[in-house]
Amino acid sequence: MLFLKKKLTKTAQILSLVLASTAAGFSYADTTAVAGTTPQLSVQLWSVKDAMQADFEGTLTKLAAMGFDGIEFAGFFGNYANDPAGLKAFLDKLGLKASGAHVPFEKLSPEQLETTVAFYKAIDCHYLIIPMDQRAFTVEGAKAVAADLAAVQEKLTPLGMQVGYHNHKPEMLGEMGKTPWDVIGKNTNSKVILQQDVGWTEVAGKDPVDFVKAYPGRTITTHYKASAPEPGNTEDPIIGKDTTDWKALISANKTIGGTQWLVVEQESYPAGMTPMQSVEASLKGLQAIIAEMK
Repeated sequence: MLFLKKKLTKTAQILSLVLASTAAGFSYADTTAVAGTTPQLSVQLWSVKDAMQADFEGTLTKLAAMGFDGIEFAGFFGNYANDPAGLKAFLDKLGLKASGAHVPFEKLSPEQLETTVAFYKAIDCHYLIIPMDQRAFTVEGAKAVAADLAAVQEKLTPLGMQVGYHNHKPEMLGEMGKTPWDVIGKNTNSKVILQQDVGWTEVAGKDPVDFVKAYPGRTITTHYKASAPEPGNTEDPIIGKDTTDWKALISANKTIGGTQWLVVEQESYPAGMTPMQSVEASLKGLQAIIAEMK
């Protein structure tokens, strides 16, 4: 009976999302084949970049103590830049996993791919996300980015790894279904991760849930950001104190997105709070929302 209740609940969630998409005037791909997930919580290390550069080990130790399950790398490795085995041992000691890494295209070029892959495989990091490419700010440019992503993924698939792309505001501008983000999504296969940055999606005037529904199973990791640093943006930067419908997004991530990691990211910080304090406040806010949904 419990199994049947859970199955009916998931069916109802999917149906409500499909009905919402129809009302919005555009249709989504089939969502029924996507397995449900229970995402873990990570933090993008760019959020605390100054602390990372000042004290790599100490900062990771504090993030682990806050309750994060994982970390997403942003090019900071402390004394471990040439010692992935040592880094993996340190992460294991802290109980942290590598939820992914932001890696520029140049690190995935034919000349650097082997070295890059060897490092990240050694720390058990399988999701390599392009943090930004200005070509993707236009529809035409996004076609070239999609082609590059597809080529990289072809090389990564036999290695059990995935490449992905992370949006800012420009990729989300335009008519739904015809944005640069859609160009990337439609011109790459299901292995290519569409790492949506919720803060930037909302700055672009879009509902992040719509993009999860548009590409089922491809939102393997999502950046949970309450406020993007857009001029004039007055949104509260702490998750749970802002206006995002986090419960709807979490539900979509879990039932349709195939999401493995919810990645907290701070690019805006309340007055009087350090980046570390801001990250901890957002984590607590997110944890409280998740607890309310159980």
